[in-house]
Amino acid sequence: MKRNTLILAAGKSTRMKSKKSKVLHEILGKSALAYVVDLAHDIESDEIFVIVGPQEENIQLIFGEELNYVTQQQQLGTGDAVACAAPFLEEGTTLILYADVPCLCLDSLQKLYDFHEKKKNDLSILSVTIDNPHGYGRIVRDEFGVCAIVEHADATEEQCKIKEINSGILLMNTNDLKTYITELTPSNVQGELYLTDLVEIFRNEGLQVDAMCIEDEEEIVGINTRRQLAVATKVMQERINHYWMDNGVTLISPETIFIEESVEIEPDVVILPGTYLKGDTYVSTDCEIGPEVTLDSTFVGVGTHVLRSTVMQAEIGDNTRVGPYAYIRPNTVIGDNCRIGDFVEIKNSVIGSGTKVSHLTYVGDADLGEDINVGSGVVFVNYDGKLKQRSAIEDGAFIGCNTNIIAPLHVGKGAYIAAGTTLTEDVPGDSLAIGRSRVTIKSNWKEKSRE
Repeated sequence: MKRNTLILAAGKSTRMKSKKSKVLHEILGKSALAYVVDLAHDIESDEIFVIVGPQEENIQLIFGEELNYVTQQQQLGTGDAVACAAPFLEEGTTLILYADVPCLCLDSLQKLYDFHEKKKNDLSILSVTIDNPHGYGRIVRDEFGVCAIVEHADATEEQCKIKEINSGILLMNTNDLKTYITELTPSNVQGELYLTDLVEIFRNEGLQVDAMCIEDEEEIVGINTRRQLAVATKVMQERINHYWMDNGVTLISPETIFIEESVEIEPDVVILPGTYLKGDTYVSTDCEIGPEVTLDSTFVGVGTHVLRSTVMQAEIGDNTRVGPYAYIRPNTVIGDNCRIGDFVEIKNSVIGSGTKVSHLTYVGDADLGEDINVGSGVVFVNYDGKLKQRSAIEDGAFIGCNTNIIAPLHVGKGAYIAAGTTLTEDVPGDSLAIGRSRVTIKSNWKEKSRE
């Protein structure tokens, strides 16, 4: 039997007060819809349909042909949204998910499928028990299963005491869905069709309806507002952080640490407060990252320490120290046993193993060999007003403080550049280059200047 999954994503996002759909807002670097789409793939859906509104072409542009799209022309409720997709569904089961409920776990869905098959249900509901169910639809049961989902406004005093609520997530046999979705009738003056009304229809037809209750209400957090987006972010932050702590990573003050789902971390890494790991970042064992570090799609080698710095799309070798306050920009490769110190900016450059760039330096579009010392205040002058130019410094060179290296040029192996030099020519290996004005001293100048 085919597994169909419908993802409802046609909401207007009014309360988000945003020019883009609420389901495209990101939670730790990944849109809410992307979490739900990945979940649909993980549950081994054969077909995934996303129901979108008429103005949501951005969703199709972002996700491309990976998904099937169905347009709900008018916002007439969840029942209408599913009815729009029903003609495209093939025989099997249909799972209803919501693009603004990104925290649902794969384990819960797998259990729902098992529950559906074991109980031989025609309609299975994912429910949750919460301490304060005010405002939620209650799951009403009888001896045969679930007999109704009653909205809070319509609930009796006795029904209001029920703490089991409807999550909105449903699993049903596709043929039954296609047969009875047409029997939904408008539930209010706006003419909206509610999917929950299928419970009563199914029961009246003698079909089996039941609910599987989960305990973690965080799984069904919706994101209709910015505040709810923050709540969902907190849920995912804790879930990811707990995973890494359970797998050998030390997080000091984990509530201040944010790690995106795509990041990989080896055991025995220590992450200090205020750190954000993003994109395809990979952190090797025995590293210390933080405090106050951002790593974006960066590889960090064994035993390296990054302190109060930002590193983007770069590679750092083993046993290297970066920071504090270093800024490592894209396409930078830093070797092993290097020292990149405070207020150093490196862009599109290679720094060989053992090289030290300790303070107040800009290295742009340069290739530095091994065991080079770059003094304080050195600037690689790489832009001629039209093009970026590269410079190369060979192994063992010494670049004195406050040197300007005017690209393009080449400094040979073991060469010395005197402090204060503005270098405009290539320097052969083992040579000394001095390019600064000679000092003139005028004796007794102070007294003469007063005459």
